[in-house]
Amino acid sequence: MLATGDYPTHPIRQPDPIQADTTPTPRVLTIISSVLEKLVARNDKLVEVLTEQPDGLNLDRNGTISAPLGKSLNAFHGVRAPNISIPNYLERIYKYTNCSPSCFVLGYVYIDRLAHKHPDSLLISLNVHRLLVTCVMVASKVLDDVHYNNAFYARVGGVSNAELNRLELELLFLLDFGVAVSSQVFETYCFHLEQEMLINGVDQKVERVISPVATDIG
Repeated sequence: MLATGDYPTHPIRQPDPIQADTTPTPRVLTIISSVLEKLVARNDKLVEVLTEQPDGLNLDRNGTISAPLGKSLNAFHGVRAPNISIPNYLERIYKYTNCSPSCFVLGYVYIDRLAHKHPDSLLISLNVHRLLVTCVMVASKVLDDVHYNNAFYARVGGVSNAELNRLELELLFLLDFGVAVSSQVFETYCFHLEQEMLINGVDQKVERVISPVATDIG
């Protein structure tokens, strides 16, 4: 079984040739999309305000200069924000890669871990898409016995294979290769996502199908 920080090295058994999955979109995609859209919108406004400050510095409530925005996520930045929305992008990844819904929860865990490890680096419209496809791809390698390779995820995500290979390594180092979670942590994040939806008056449950072999760390 995988312990925290382990990354699977077993040979990849490829799925059948590409065909879009026609099954209904899992609820977890809708939930995560809603949470991330609000976070990105808030951070985009914050970045806009900060860029108006001298030298791009951040000012606290008292007008005192604090730390500037971090650069830890700069590798994931695009020149401009993609035209595709977060919900449509996640749905595209799900339909064409056929990864398990739990991969999206685990991908969200990675993004949250990045936010805690690098709090001065923000999830914004310039980096969210590349982060999502990279996080979900890594999660599929951790959770799913059958998954597509990097080249396929690159095609689905709209980036080059070379770039996705580089982004995968960047993500792993930013996370200190901490890509596994316990079943308890997974359940905590599911509950957190559900609570976020309840705040908005929507009662939706996250699908909780997950392989305990890939997540238990005891």
